[in-house]
Amino acid sequence: MQNGLSLKQYLKNNSVDAKLSDLVIETALTTKEIAGKIDRASLEGALGMAGSENIQGEDQKKLDIITNDFMFEHLATTGLLAGMGSEEVDLPMEIPTEFDRGDYIIFFDPLDGSSNIDVNISVGTIFSIIKNPQGTDKPAVEDYLSQKGTEQVCAGFVVYGPSTTLVLTTGNGVAMFTLDKSIGEYTLVRDNVTIPEDTAEFAINMSNQRFWEAPVQEYIADCLAGETGVLGKRYNMRWVASMVAEIFRILTRGGIFLYPVDERNKEIGGKLRLMYEANPISMIIEQAGGVASTGRERIMEIQPNNLHQRVPVIMGSKNEVEKVVAYHQK
Repeated sequence: MQNGLSLKQYLKNNSVDAKLSDLVIETALTTKEIAGKIDRASLEGALGMAGSENIQGEDQKKLDIITNDFMFEHLATTGLLAGMGSEEVDLPMEIPTEFDRGDYIIFFDPLDGSSNIDVNISVGTIFSIIKNPQGTDKPAVEDYLSQKGTEQVCAGFVVYGPSTTLVLTTGNGVAMFTLDKSIGEYTLVRDNVTIPEDTAEFAINMSNQRFWEAPVQEYIADCLAGETGVLGKRYNMRWVASMVAEIFRILTRGGIFLYPVDERNKEIGGKLRLMYEANPISMIIEQAGGVASTGRERIMEIQPNNLHQRVPVIMGSKNEVEKVVAYHQK
């Protein structure tokens, strides 16, 4: 598809359902507001801690709360949603009674990687869209959990870095759009993004090594052994501590991203959230020809059981992820 298309033109050319297209455009509009807020955060005193915790017991940044409010306040008014789920909020976020309700439910992490915001490292917004279960005017918690990741109709994320870039799939490949701030428009820069099947680059937080399960310990040890190890090649390691930045790099040049379960979080399933991070990013990875697994099962085949369910995450270049799965199987 021709580069330079607007997001609206791209969605029209891909025959995306009109209401879903409108919702994607409204979500993208909200991320433009967030991008502007991040640009001005240090000037407006919006950096630093908020003095509160989210549902996961994690300390919230001021911008966690601000960006969550941006997402809710804008999207609630569109008439396109039946409800919303946010990583920062315990229960589903209901659409106020004065606004119309729509056909979709959206899940979002309003500011992924927010621990990096004070040191000027890339952060982002992640979102996932599913159809509202039929006949449900006011979805209950069970309705939010009724669909596996395979039933997502759209997933995307925005990286707020040197440029603001939207990565999007509606189930027909992956496209990248850069925000042209001179016109306030997301413009297509790459279509049919494909992840190389092979890689010699991994991203993992090595400070957690002593807590990992044996399969991940063994795989990383073999990576570090380089040409002399069983994998037979030298690996590079990258770690930004911002999932959207890690995944953007993998979509651009290949690689593998691991956030495995460890002995400290095994009882709660892992670190990353299924609904707000793992499912939407898995859809993007798979649409780009990669693989997304827990090490033992396909992430998008997991039946959700909790709005804030956590899972191990291993995703990226197809052949490398399959190697890690083989370590788990043996």
